[in-house]
Amino acid sequence: MGFQTPQYKLSKLLEQAGDGAIQLPDFQRSYKWDEERIRALLVTVTLGHPLGVLMLLQTSNDQVRFKPKPIEGTPPHATAAVPDLLLLDGQQRLTSLYQSLSGDGVVDTEDPRKKQVRRRFYIDIKKAVEDHARLDDSVVSVPGDGIERTNFGKDIRLDLSTSEKERQHGYFPFRLIYDQPGLLNWLWKFPGAADDVAERTALIQRFQAEILTPMQSYEIPAIELDKTTTKGAVATVFEKVNTGGLPLNVFELLTATFAGDAKYFAEHGDDFRLNDDWQLTEQVIAAHPVLGGIRNTDFLQAVTLLVTAHGPSFTSARKEDVLRLELVQYLEWANKVREALVWVAQFLHDEHIHRARDIPYPTQLVPLAVIRVILGEDADVHGVRSRLRQWFWCGIIGELYGGATETRFARDVDQVPTWAIQATNGDSGAQIPVTVSGATFAESRLLSLRTRQSAAYKGLHALLMATGAKDWKFHKTFDRNQYVALGVDVHHIFPKKWCDDNRVSPALRESIVNKTPLATKTNRFVGGASPAIYLPKLEVAAGINAQQLDAIVGAHLIDTDALRSADFDRFFLGRRQALLELVEQAMGKRAQRDVDAGELTGGDEAPEAFAEEPDDPQDPDDLPADDGD
Repeated sequence: MGFQTPQYKLSKLLEQAGDGAIQLPDFQRSYKWDEERIRALLVTVTLGHPLGVLMLLQTSNDQVRFKPKPIEGTPPHATAAVPDLLLLDGQQRLTSLYQSLSGDGVVDTEDPRKKQVRRRFYIDIKKAVEDHARLDDSVVSVPGDGIERTNFGKDIRLDLSTSEKERQHGYFPFRLIYDQPGLLNWLWKFPGAADDVAERTALIQRFQAEILTPMQSYEIPAIELDKTTTKGAVATVFEKVNTGGLPLNVFELLTATFAGDAKYFAEHGDDFRLNDDWQLTEQVIAAHPVLGGIRNTDFLQAVTLLVTAHGPSFTSARKEDVLRLELVQYLEWANKVREALVWVAQFLHDEHIHRARDIPYPTQLVPLAVIRVILGEDADVHGVRSRLRQWFWCGIIGELYGGATETRFARDVDQVPTWAIQATNGDSGAQIPVTVSGATFAESRLLSLRTRQSAAYKGLHALLMATGAKDWKFHKTFDRNQYVALGVDVHHIFPKKWCDDNRVSPALRESIVNKTPLATKTNRFVGGASPAIYLPKLEVAAGINAQQLDAIVGAHLIDTDALRSADFDRFFLGRRQALLELVEQAMGKRAQRDVDAGELTGGDEAPEAFAEEPDDPQDPDDLPADDGD
């Protein structure tokens, strides 16, 4: 087996992919990167940072014959071409680059919620040129039609649907970087006939020199296996490439940096050991298991947010800013963050989030802890706490912490404390945080929330328990202790077996609308029977009458008349409306009604708009009815 390690110009790789000269072996899985990973990849190229090594295999090999297939998104003629090279490793990266940098630049991908979307990618020219350290913020994605809408699609926030509008707003499309004629035409017309022609000319010249020209010469290293490579060698190399060593994270890098702090050594006679300090945080986490998902890098981000928020520059939690931490800065804030984590744990329990696995967005705990440090005890003042709750639930129900989080961290740390504390002085003119003002929820999303993979699904589970709901069989509220003791989880109201026997569609059957928190034993008692059957049995088992049971079940926002008559459609419509009102209460704003009245399905956020996912593994089947305890 022979190999070489060439450096490929990205422009050449895109050309070869489009011509079919580079294809994939047929065993490669389908393309599936989400929009944030694509955006981050484009940031890497824009910064000129390495994006890893590709592995290629020369074709015309007598010993290895893989059926080729073209890279997704390439023209039809690529399918008919005979490839010179097969891409063994780097499919997701090269496919993302090809689709976003070629043709119309529209990529079929998915958002952080796994909703199928079409996106285009742009660079904010002014932002990119003004501060290279903030290039990450300058790379943005917009819908495939180039129009970013707000207010449930009624208002246009940014219109980049034509080249003229791209130039007007100062957003350069990634699709033109390697399209020389299109690029030159776009750049030539950028100054336009505006009053600030000279300023715009200078801006675009800087952009071309500092951003575009380096990107056009971007190269990617590769391992190219020659024609003598055996199938066994391919398998071995492929396995090694895909199970390589883990990169150092910022915690490990700072461990080395802090250990070399001369001033600390001079004062204490010993090196500072970051891992020993982290063990103090681990003790806090061990005492509050709901914090179990917090990592050492999360802790460092919280400290960095506090350092930068109190510094001369902008608030940040980006990796490069974490790595700039000085030991004296870390020591100033680390204990305060640890103390705040204890408060965060109680905040979660107050919101009926009792286990680490039930936290909708673990990343949201980072700004929550920082906000507590900034506010201090004022965080528990009634009006302040109310606003913190609104921000917290807007982030969850609005599903805003699922993608890139560093920018949102910084905005929330800057905006939320000021807004929250102004609840105590009657200032109604305070700036509403972007996480609150930008949060939206559509009625049809209730139809597509079906597993705990969705943050809003977990959020509704907690909100239902917070209404004061009790278990149907046991006289227990869902507080921290009872939640664990009862083994509470989300279970079907109309059991899966009943739904299947009565031809209820899987989409409706698995929706959060048909689920509620119940004890494990209660769910087992219900089994797969009709509600018309299991409710009378529950009355006997619980030793209560029908009216008492109806009050308990009704607290779960369920129409008990519909449930007792096993009228699924009536039940579903009523509970969907009740859950929507619960969402509105938590977010402090009106949700979008996008499902026609009286219709079971419909809307922009219906299940078919999202990637398929299996049934929630927490309630895979209806257990046999348990008539015992």
